[in-house]
Amino acid sequence: METTELGDFLRARRAALDPARAGFPDDGRLRRVPGLRREELAQLAHISVDYIVRLEQGRTRRVSGPVLDALADALQLAPDERAYLFTVAEAVPAAPARQPGRPKVDRQLRQLLDGMRDIPAMILNRRMDVLAWNRGAAALLTDFGALPPSERNLIRLTFLDEPYRALYADWPRAARECVAVLRMEAGRNPGDKALAALIGELSVRDADFRTWWASHQVRGPRELVKTYLHPVAGPITLDVQQFSVDTQPDQQLVAYTAEPGSPSQAALDFLLAVSPAAPVS
Repeated sequence: METTELGDFLRARRAALDPARAGFPDDGRLRRVPGLRREELAQLAHISVDYIVRLEQGRTRRVSGPVLDALADALQLAPDERAYLFTVAEAVPAAPARQPGRPKVDRQLRQLLDGMRDIPAMILNRRMDVLAWNRGAAALLTDFGALPPSERNLIRLTFLDEPYRALYADWPRAARECVAVLRMEAGRNPGDKALAALIGELSVRDADFRTWWASHQVRGPRELVKTYLHPVAGPITLDVQQFSVDTQPDQQLVAYTAEPGSPSQAALDFLLAVSPAAPVS
């Protein structure tokens, strides 16, 4: 049987939905797999069981918008999941292929980073590669300049770098969010070879990543709050803000800020005061 991202996603979301929550109380029949049966999903979406089978086996592509809406409603998908469903079903144009090599960060963006002296900040691409950073980001997270360019990726660091992993007060939550972001990006850019290589490396080297990747959870950008257990400054809770870069659609500015007057702001001020001026890029 051929498999596709669309089919895998539909099966995963069907398996994750509680039948009782979908309006199918226990009828005494043995359920061989968790979640909704295909016929139950077909009933909710008002489409045929055969069509569900063809979708899950990758024998039908470019599904119509009304059918996708019906499936999304039946599966009770969150907004990010609904957007992902439309993307992998090729209901929207695929993103243009990325150019090979490390993307260029504009001089103005580098100046902006350098000017944010009290705010850790960096420039990321959609794969979460760290393209540029300021002194605060290096002090808070890691000395990116000491890493080979191929290892300057926040998701890779989250799973494969022990000191970076230890920074998170709740590593499993942070790591699951990373996987969900990566899954969303993989749906938007199925031909991205660097992204495929990253997913392959993490799948081979980390069992948790393999498990969470198989769950097909997806998430787009949103406001986040993260707590770090910093070896120098102690616990720091920060708001993580993400801003798109109009001149470089594949890039985003990420900034870390603390609530004014809070213990986290005091801890961040202390960290920035005692940290050496590590090389930035």
